[in-house]
Amino acid sequence: MQSKNIKLIVLALLLGSFNAWAQYTEDEWKERDEWMDVSRIFNAAGLDSGNNVADVGCHEGYLSMHLAKEVGEKGKVYSVDIKEYRLEALQRNAKKRGLKNITTVLGDYDDPKLPEKALDVVFVVDTYHEMEDYMAILGHIKKSLKPGGRIVLIEKLKDHARNKSRKDQTRAHTLSPKYVRKELKEAGFSISTEIKDMGDWENEKSKTIWMLVGVVPSA
Repeated sequence: MQSKNIKLIVLALLLGSFNAWAQYTEDEWKERDEWMDVSRIFNAAGLDSGNNVADVGCHEGYLSMHLAKEVGEKGKVYSVDIKEYRLEALQRNAKKRGLKNITTVLGDYDDPKLPEKALDVVFVVDTYHEMEDYMAILGHIKKSLKPGGRIVLIEKLKDHARNKSRKDQTRAHTLSPKYVRKELKEAGFSISTEIKDMGDWENEKSKTIWMLVGVVPSA
């Protein structure tokens, strides 16, 4: 009986892990459009046609595809990930949609390898909590932004971890804006926008989507 229970627990964990990552594959993008308000995100980020932007932690390109359409042919999207197979899938997805303004970048764990002073906006969506050397990454992102450029950080805050330490939150794949706000300021960004509730991640009431926009000094 005990062995059977252990097998059931392992199966449940595997299924939970699959569901957590499913939203990042192309098959799940239509479902993601139902609970992630991309237009609201772009408006809050001040995104314009012709902008040069980055999607750090792009996976197979959900946000990159939206960004490529939004910035148009005169804009450019740098899609960054640390896994080459994800970037290969993204390239196929872009080709299928006829999008030619996306450049894939194989980044390191502590460096997204973006061009310096070239970008208007850098998006980091549901990825920052996975970054161990996050201050180094913020430093690199800051260098990649033009004067007055912006970093857009979007995460989900799970109710059960709301009052826990940063370390305990990241172990639970979640993060509070109070920690990130402090880190952005320490990295030299000013906070221009904070939205504490942008809906529910995967329509789960216990996972609140939040957004912070940090700005590089213009001079």
